[in-house]
Amino acid sequence: MRVSVVIPAYNEEKYIKKCLISVVNQVVSADEIIVVNNNSTDKTETFARKFGARIVNEKVQGMTPARNRGFNSAKYEIIARCDADTVVPKDWIKRIKSNFEKGDIDALTGPVFFNDSEILKSTSTLPADLAWKSFKLIAKGKKYLIGPNMVITKKIWTQVKDIVEMDDKKVHEDMDLSLKIAKVGGRIGYDPALIVGISARRLKKHPESFFLEYPVRVVKTLLANNKK
Repeated sequence: MRVSVVIPAYNEEKYIKKCLISVVNQVVSADEIIVVNNNSTDKTETFARKFGARIVNEKVQGMTPARNRGFNSAKYEIIARCDADTVVPKDWIKRIKSNFEKGDIDALTGPVFFNDSEILKSTSTLPADLAWKSFKLIAKGKKYLIGPNMVITKKIWTQVKDIVEMDDKKVHEDMDLSLKIAKVGGRIGYDPALIVGISARRLKKHPESFFLEYPVRVVKTLLANNKK
């Protein structure tokens, strides 16, 4: 079982080095690391090449087009995605492989915590766990992938890649992908020990988005998927 790691990136020179260090320094190595350069104008690509990542370019701006380009470019049967500001633990790949080897699943996710805020910094994953459980309740038992810490099989991706929503403004891309996986009968697993750290930069810079825009997009995502 081989694992491709996909990291979408747009002007991430400040964060991507730490991300790549954590992805490279695994007890079980990834079989390939792909950085999707989404029109970066800084040193994102330079840093990615220094760590041996394969660079693919996506000209259409947005997380969904960048994610899709990375998934479509992945060579191997398991595709793990994190964000460019994510720091993964040393056993991330090892635990991913273990979950897929012993579990009858098509996708996998785990909790996140904020690792760069004195107020929010904590190894507690309670907010992520509550969000995951809340989404599950809202959607009548469906499970959701968490964007900075998601894994899917190449097989399930081929089944849903043509039906995922392409407009980032209409949906939460990770929720939409989760619902599409459920639509084709895919199974999403959750490992509470598959924990990654993420930056709180978006919450600190635009708190209104976290508390207003994000919930609205949750509703939009659910409504959009109920219509199809």
